[in-house]
Amino acid sequence: MSAGRGDPRLLEPCWGAAPASGRRRLALRVLLLLGLPLAAWYFGWLLQPERIGHPVLFGLLVAAELFNLVQAVGFWWTAAADRPPRRAAPLGRTPRVDVLVPVYGEPLEVVEPTLVHAASMEGARVQVHLLDDGGDDAMAALARRVGAIYHRRAGSEGAKAGNINTALARTSAEFVAILDCDHVPSRRFLSETLPHMSDERVAFVQTPQYYANHEQSPVAGAAWGQQALFFGAIARGKGRLGSIFCCGTNVLFRRAALERVGGFPTHSVTEDFELSVELHQRGWRSVYVPEVLARGLGPEDMASYVSQQQRWARGCLAGARSVARARLPLRVRSQYLLSSMYFLTGWTLLIYMAFPVVRILTGAQPIAAGSADQFLVHFVPYFLAALGAVAVAGAGVYTSAAFALGVSAFWIHVQATLRALAGRPGGFVVTPKKGASGRQPRTVVPALVAVAGLIAVACYGLARDRSPSTLNNVAFAA
Repeated sequence: MSAGRGDPRLLEPCWGAAPASGRRRLALRVLLLLGLPLAAWYFGWLLQPERIGHPVLFGLLVAAELFNLVQAVGFWWTAAADRPPRRAAPLGRTPRVDVLVPVYGEPLEVVEPTLVHAASMEGARVQVHLLDDGGDDAMAALARRVGAIYHRRAGSEGAKAGNINTALARTSAEFVAILDCDHVPSRRFLSETLPHMSDERVAFVQTPQYYANHEQSPVAGAAWGQQALFFGAIARGKGRLGSIFCCGTNVLFRRAALERVGGFPTHSVTEDFELSVELHQRGWRSVYVPEVLARGLGPEDMASYVSQQQRWARGCLAGARSVARARLPLRVRSQYLLSSMYFLTGWTLLIYMAFPVVRILTGAQPIAAGSADQFLVHFVPYFLAALGAVAVAGAGVYTSAAFALGVSAFWIHVQATLRALAGRPGGFVVTPKKGASGRQPRTVVPALVAVAGLIAVACYGLARDRSPSTLNNVAFAA
């Protein structure tokens, strides 16, 4: 298969989602235990009436800090639930599995390895289906060449969800595996996921998304760091708490569960998240298998990364409404809300960045003048404990680059929130599977403007005076 020559997806992955070593788990528990008293110390100091400076700014600070506290406690709760996975009983038979691979204009050399390796999966009688919403005759020829069944529909209504639903109506196997066209599955994908279907209450089994190209691009590497954190400690914890949700690819479904809820919802750009809410509301269970069983391609440039994050942010924020309305167990509802509300984090970053600008330019500040000098003393230990827990939970893969890339996306969260409030969730946009060439100023301008603004204001403040309050705000800007 010439298409696979040099393809990083065909190499063995260097990372597994298996639980961390005993020493790492101990370090994480120590940080979690430290985090709670440090949070109590910080908030006990912050919420004293004498800390109030400018009332509006103080209110914004408290709101941002309480939001981040909820996210931090949620993360600690989830990470603390991380345990070695339970072994599933064998299914005891060799079922039929339809493997659905939706495409929409992706390059043939990206799609071919996925189709070929999907057909060679062990543990079931496999039929691969290529779902082409691009109407490409070359894709049809590729499907014939590798033995996959080619599907083409009239129009592209419902985007990826509509494409899958059309294929579900044309197929009949008991189980359905869904793979994005750039995710090459391991031969063991079905033999590792099917045993969990011996429990008739399980609707789907989710496995990690691994970015095999993480060493080929700084953006892909940083994006992979973010994915590794989620599909590591967070997803393992969610799995043990019975609240892992479908992540769109590398997932095995029970067809009966999909039919019970009418297939994938087509009103959302994160149809996988909405589907998971509906399945859990109907009493179905989900399972997470913390082992890399498919290797895909991450965004290789900022345009691809921004496109991906915009879709996830819009969909998850809009999905929070479904979570709020759904009849879910409190544990599951809380986990879903923590995931969807993460995409409000950009607002807290915007608030934080505004504080030193407002203080240096106008003199107004959230913390009273007599208390401002003590702020960093109380805040920094709590912040470092929280960030340290994230770094340890990330098993050494969640790097400073991953953190910086996430911070630089603050404007995406703000934009997505405004669009969700305006009832404009946006359409489904496929994340490009190959990096674009040339400069992409639109994707980095918001972050560069924020950086330039903070530097300019800090320089202006230092040129004007070197008071402790100014130095404190310059440090906070940094």
